[in-house]
Amino acid sequence: MKTGTENPETQRLIQELRKESASAALWRRIADELQRSARSRRVVNLGRIARYAKENETVIVPGKVLGSGEISQKITVAALSFSESAKKQINAKGKAMTIQELLKKKVKPQDVKIIG
Repeated sequence: MKTGTENPETQRLIQELRKESASAALWRRIADELQRSARSRRVVNLGRIARYAKENETVIVPGKVLGSGEISQKITVAALSFSESAKKQINAKGKAMTIQELLKKKVKPQDVKIIG
């Protein structure tokens, strides 16, 4: 029985995260979360992100962000994927980006909060 992702893009992202994990355990944890099958990945609503994120904070969701709820603060959200409504609401106040984009920005791991 095979477990994990079969999506080539996600597999490449996991490899990139594992390379970066030598410098920070955060990336290893995100890679482990993404290694799960699609059915068991995290799904987070905007309401939960709004509850736990502070103004100008960077949040990472190792899964999908859905548009239920509202965001009132300016935040940056990185995720594997977004629903259209979630992306629209996040971009109205802050910035929605992929995990690859966040990785390329070379943010400090201590400045990122995992929600999920």
